[in-house]
Amino acid sequence: MREFLSNLPGIATGLRSALKDGYGIADLRKDVMAGLTIGTVAVPLSMALAIATGVPPQHGLYTAIVAGALIALTGGARFNVSGPTAAFVVILFPIVQQYGLGGLLIASMMAGVILVALGLTRMGRLIQFVPYPVVLGFTAGIAVVIAVLQVPDFLGLETGKLGEHFVENVSTIVASLPTINPLELGVGAFALVVMLLWPRLRSPIPAPLVGLVVGAVAAYGINALTGDPGSAGAVETIASRFTWEVGSQTGSGIPPIPPTFMAPWSLPGPDGEPLTLSFVLFSELLGPAFAIAMLGAIESLLCAVVADGLTKTKHDPNAELIGQGLGNIVAPLFGGITATAAIARTATNIRSGARSPVSAVIHSLVVLLSVVALAGLLGLVPMAALAALLFIIAWNMSEARHFLHTLRSAPAGDVTILVTCFGLTVVFDMVLAVAVGVALAAALFIRRMSLLTEANLLETHHHPTNIEFPPEVAIYDINGPLFFGAAEKALTSLHLVDPKIKTVILDMHDVPSMDGTAIVALQALVSEMGHDGIRLIMVGLQPRMIVKLRRAGIQKVAGALTYCRDLEHGQSVALRWQGKYTANITGKRL
Repeated sequence: MREFLSNLPGIATGLRSALKDGYGIADLRKDVMAGLTIGTVAVPLSMALAIATGVPPQHGLYTAIVAGALIALTGGARFNVSGPTAAFVVILFPIVQQYGLGGLLIASMMAGVILVALGLTRMGRLIQFVPYPVVLGFTAGIAVVIAVLQVPDFLGLETGKLGEHFVENVSTIVASLPTINPLELGVGAFALVVMLLWPRLRSPIPAPLVGLVVGAVAAYGINALTGDPGSAGAVETIASRFTWEVGSQTGSGIPPIPPTFMAPWSLPGPDGEPLTLSFVLFSELLGPAFAIAMLGAIESLLCAVVADGLTKTKHDPNAELIGQGLGNIVAPLFGGITATAAIARTATNIRSGARSPVSAVIHSLVVLLSVVALAGLLGLVPMAALAALLFIIAWNMSEARHFLHTLRSAPAGDVTILVTCFGLTVVFDMVLAVAVGVALAAALFIRRMSLLTEANLLETHHHPTNIEFPPEVAIYDINGPLFFGAAEKALTSLHLVDPKIKTVILDMHDVPSMDGTAIVALQALVSEMGHDGIRLIMVGLQPRMIVKLRRAGIQKVAGALTYCRDLEHGQSVALRWQGKYTANITGKRL
């Protein structure tokens, strides 16, 4: 038990590595400045992503506050900044439609448990097994879905509640185009232009913050002239759309109170009533929870890899998964939704001079202060401006240049995987897209590897080793791994042996691995050659593979089957079996 516990991955390795390298007042000052920067960025992003998910904006802020700090303190990456991210929208939005806010929080907690289990079982290298075309395909697909979901708010359309399916949502949006609100469109376009042009001024103030502020000012002025924000023709804001109730207190917009404990199962389900915990509910949420965990693992580990490349540091993937899991277990208990590391916020954190996970904790405190002190002002943000911000997020997430470059330059198989993942993500969902994409990538890999494995008949009188063999001996050189995709192809030619051949030597020096299918194929080959009276010598097999074959029943048979260390040894055995002289080796009869 002690040995088992000692082998378990640790937590907080990101924080410990920063402290180990030395941490002083100057480092703390840099972390505070970086935390202030990413905190101001996280406030509008958290609200926008929560709304895109289908829940009130404060739940996104609670996620950044609770999960952002907890993951930073317990995870395995020094610079990752966690919170709600755009990648989760396509997974979380359908969950909210089917199970409500309560169902989403329960699914997030279940996903957290899965992430902790992945970390404890050292599955932190998971990202290495997801091919780049799969990641690029589903992220581009997610970007398209996010952008389409923002069109109603950007244009002020009267669409009602959108559903889970992309095609149906597009049809609903197109049918609602006659209800466009020019004022909403004007505010959204104004905020979008400001956010796009502001970075050119090289100002330290984040563009999303500036865009939402000018959008809020424009919306406030328009609503002051046209009447109440909730009236027809006015510009809709967070305060006019969302209401809240905490105990006996009620209000509109965002509640000006810090995150407080709330049991997820007591929150409303799809019908507005509290959920009833049952085995059926957990079984139904298991699939979505697994999808959340897999995407969370991919996103957070990919983010950590990017951060390592920018800072020349090294993260602990297993500890990072544990930290992400703990954050997703605890945050829903305080109203937070699913969290993972965000690449954009992490990159901003690094560029702002962060030195340790303390910057991410400061970022969470900034968001907390915004909720407590600025809730009223946050309620003035127009929905059209938040939609404009999500348009920019979707564009950046799509990596359109990389997508088009891959289409033009990648091999046909990779292009097929990319397009398939993209299409399935848009039309169906990301889980199906990743499953099919990984399956296609695996099939493509198997095909490519099978092309590298072959068995060639060599001329015995002119072998590269200059070892002479009698004409009754055939030598086959087998190259490459023998596995289920290549074994049958490589060994088929061995069944076509010239009737004059009495001994077959398999040169297997270049066979690095062998699976069960290859063993079965070799068993069939041994049986067939034994029936035909042909002797078989396997040369150069690694000891571990000889053990596998012996366990499978392919044992040495005197005068019929054996294993040799090299071709010289194989020659002496073949000549002995043939009753020949080997004067060139020993000068004696073997």
